[in-house]
Amino acid sequence: MIIDEVKKANMQAMKDRDMVARSIYSVLLNKFMLEGIKRRETGKGMVDADYVQILQKTIKELSEEAENYKKVNHQTQVEEIEKQIKLVESYLPKMMTPEEIKNVISSLDDKSIPNVMKHFKANYAGKCDMRMVQEVLKSM
Repeated sequence: MIIDEVKKANMQAMKDRDMVARSIYSVLLNKFMLEGIKRRETGKGMVDADYVQILQKTIKELSEEAENYKKVNHQTQVEEIEKQIKLVESYLPKMMTPEEIKNVISSLDDKSIPNVMKHFKANYAGKCDMRMVQEVLKSM
């Protein structure tokens, strides 16, 4: 699971005294644990798709933070954040290409928008961008 890989990387970052990596791994582990607690309260467990969603959200937040530092010319901060983004991206699964999405949609019996979106959300969560699915579906 993704959380186990992040924990191992966090331990290695501590051993290497890599404070940039250590800080982002700590943030990720904290987010994972908080979401896990929320899920346990409702009786649900965490799956890899949930971790992927947290990773994607973290990348978006880091990108926005980097943009803000670029506006005020803090280049060292921007470089650290870009390194953190690369570290987080390394845990994301390979995303589906538009061609792969088109092939999956073609194989479905019911190609209505709600049915296709439901199918991708259930079977390919975290492996495809839902906006791209919608664009491919509209182009067909």
